[in-house]
Amino acid sequence: RIRSRVPSATPVANAKLPGYGLRFHKRSRDGSGKCNVISSDDETVYGVVFEVNPDELDALDEAEQQGRRYWRQSVTVEGEETHLDAFAYVADPFFVDDTLLPYDWYHALVLAGAREHNLPSDYVAQIEAVRSYPDPNEERRRRYRSLLEEVGYPLLRS
Repeated sequence: RIRSRVPSATPVANAKLPGYGLRFHKRSRDGSGKCNVISSDDETVYGVVFEVNPDELDALDEAEQQGRRYWRQSVTVEGEETHLDAFAYVADPFFVDDTLLPYDWYHALVLAGAREHNLPSDYVAQIEAVRSYPDPNEERRRRYRSLLEEVGYPLLRS
């Protein structure tokens, strides 16, 4: 999915971000919950660092609504052998709503990415445990179901 937005995106390392937690509480334009990282002393976010051509950052910022719904925040993540300077998109507090849930296809995309990049199994289990619900927009749900099936991660719920 990131390569459709930023063709140069190349995974360079799995990493962790101690002192942060993953939430699905950022209000999306479609009304569902999307990913956000929050400061949380006793949690760690695991993910993938991608190298991106600087000429494509504007496209990524636009896709993530940088400066409107998300803010690009510099972070230092821990790779296997070194620390890396990176950035994460952090939700503007105005768009955070802890009552939100992700659509099932979005949840499945996040889960597929975690599995694809072999993130720690207990972290994958935490993502699996997040409740989701069917997208009422059948066309969008069908499109993402096809994408997930194409890469070998079928949407499990009907």
